[in-house]
Amino acid sequence: EYTMGMAYLTAWQGPVYEADDPYGDGKSPDGLKPVKHVQEIQVIEGQDFEKIKESVFKYGGVQTSIYSALRSSQSQSEFYNSSKNAYCYIGTEKPNHDVVIIGWDDNYSKDNFSVSLEGNGAFICVNSWGDRFGDDGLFYVSYYDSNIGIHNVVYTRVEDNDNYDNIYQSDLCGWVGQLGYECDTAYFSNVYTAQSDEELKAVGFYATGKDTSYEIYYVDNFEGTESFCNKVYLQSGKFTNEGYYTVDLNKAVNMAEGKKYAIIVKITTPGAVHPIAIEYKAGRSTKNVVIDDGEGYISLIGKSWEHVEESKECNI
Repeated sequence: EYTMGMAYLTAWQGPVYEADDPYGDGKSPDGLKPVKHVQEIQVIEGQDFEKIKESVFKYGGVQTSIYSALRSSQSQSEFYNSSKNAYCYIGTEKPNHDVVIIGWDDNYSKDNFSVSLEGNGAFICVNSWGDRFGDDGLFYVSYYDSNIGIHNVVYTRVEDNDNYDNIYQSDLCGWVGQLGYECDTAYFSNVYTAQSDEELKAVGFYATGKDTSYEIYYVDNFEGTESFCNKVYLQSGKFTNEGYYTVDLNKAVNMAEGKKYAIIVKITTPGAVHPIAIEYKAGRSTKNVVIDDGEGYISLIGKSWEHVEESKECNI
């Protein structure tokens, strides 16, 4: 569930060291601080192998999903050749396991796999089962695997945890669903109260599809929806891939303690009918979503604004 991982990381709730929170023990201690701040996560379109290779080269790894017929480092399967550390699943089962692609070999022989394949080539992947699995934790997944490379996440901007002092947000569950007006463009805004005299240095938000363009505006001393008429243009840009992005402002905005401020984003996502990412209660995994911690608004053309916590029971 990569969107859950994105929400966890972009809210600065993690990552934490495995030594402080061991994987798989069923416990997670309170009070752990993130050791890095994740500011950008891109989602790569399905099975674009050249883009995956480029991202491995640039960023070191690509998180991807496979169907694993193995249940642990000690499991056996007709799809896994343990003597060659080579895996290839052919079938209709949906992904149930994530690995990280850290390399590739276009000439890796198809004969190394336990199933019959039409061509050579494999991604080199690292698993989460420790060094007892594969070749010190590494293994090969064939290019012809039914699921490899369909769902891909790349952590493209990971910074030290002192890069910013504060983050203002109300969507701790992140990108649960989408909202809009049956067209590819919409405005959205969140309103916050400054906790101290500080500078606004950056704005973070989701692009829910490829080639998303945006315009960012700012409202000083927000007093209600009529204040949106006083918006000040800050800057604009475009993202190639869907994902979560932090846009550094060309010029910082001074904020005074106790004052309310609004950030407005005009977003255009080609082909989308609901381009705005939202969180809301959508089944068991998000049943504890807190809606009343936010003040968010949406608008079709930036004139008339709708308060989404009241009308849609969601947070922007």
